[in-house]
Amino acid sequence: MADSMFVRVPVAIKAKVTEDLKLKIIGDLQNTIKQMQLDLDQFDFQAKQIMNQAANDLSAAPRLREQIEVERKKRTDAKDEAEAQLKRAQELQIGAEIGHGQLERTVEVKVGDNLEALMGAEILTEDGKIIAFRE
Repeated sequence: MADSMFVRVPVAIKAKVTEDLKLKIIGDLQNTIKQMQLDLDQFDFQAKQIMNQAANDLSAAPRLREQIEVERKKRTDAKDEAEAQLKRAQELQIGAEIGHGQLERTVEVKVGDNLEALMGAEILTEDGKIIAFRE
């Protein structure tokens, strides 16, 4: 029986909020929302054309209208979520720490090791540079 084993464990990446990071997050979200709105406008235009073409087919129109509404709701829900993320981003405090992804690392574990402590590792970054490791 082995005395130790190598396992892969998650490492949380956290970013310290700086003015630059906050502006980048806000800008990215604003661009995403603009693109979502353009996509929604294009979808509405195409849906209107499809409904006009299907106007003569009374059996297909209700089913088409329902499919269009389901798809439109998905798109508007996604845009609403992005707008909520933007609001949260605008409220971020400089110096706060936010989740910024996850990596994995390989560690050697031995009988008696505290597995929970190994699972709680974090890397803290500031403007893309690592500033701290936390175990």
